[in-house]
Amino acid sequence: MDGIIFDVDGTLWDSTDTVAEAWNKIVHDEADPNMTIDVSFLKSLFGKTMEQIFTALFPQFPEAEQKRLGNLCLEYENKLLEEKPGILYEGVTETLQVLSQRKNLYIVSNCQCGYIEVLLKSCHLEDYFKDTLCYGQTRTSKGQTIRTLMERNRIKGAIYVGDTQGDADACKEAGIPFIFAAYGFGNVPDAERKIDSIKELLELK
Repeated sequence: MDGIIFDVDGTLWDSTDTVAEAWNKIVHDEADPNMTIDVSFLKSLFGKTMEQIFTALFPQFPEAEQKRLGNLCLEYENKLLEEKPGILYEGVTETLQVLSQRKNLYIVSNCQCGYIEVLLKSCHLEDYFKDTLCYGQTRTSKGQTIRTLMERNRIKGAIYVGDTQGDADACKEAGIPFIFAAYGFGNVPDAERKIDSIKELLELK
C-alpha cells in the first residue's frame, strides 16, 4: 500500500452547522423565507453528488431552479466556511501528521470545487496531503474519481477511508479496500474493516 485516500465530511470534519446556515440564508433570500433546511436531513445527504443534493432539498422547483439555488448555496457555503470552519474530529491533525510521514495522503470527495481547499487552509492541513480531487472537477462517479487520482499520482495500492455506503460502493468500483469511519455520518453494515476513531489508522502496517 502506497497511499491512503480520505473522504472529507464525516471522516475528517463535521461542517454541518455552517453548511446549514449558508444554505438556509440563500433559500430564505432567493426562494422561500418560510423554508428551513433541517440539519439532520442535510447531514444524511453528505457524500452525495451536488445534483442529488439539489434534487433532495428542492423537489418543489424545476431542475433549472434547483441548479440555480444549489449553486448559490455552494458558493456562499465556501465563503462562510472560511469564517466558520467545520469541526475536525478528535485526533485528526495529530494522526495526519504522523501518517503523512509514513504514507502519501490524498483526498477524494463528492464536493464542489473549493470545498477541500477551505478545509485544508482553515484547519492548517495543507502540508499533509499530496493531492486532492473532487466531483466538481471530474463530474464522474466517486469510484472513477478515485481511479483518476490514483492514475495521475501513479498509486499502485491504496485504501480509502470514508463514512457512508456510497464510499464503500465507490471503493468496489475503484477496486481498492475500504475502511469504514464508524464515528461519521453514515452506516455501512457490511464493512469488513472499521475504525471508531481516526487514531486507529496509526496501527496500519
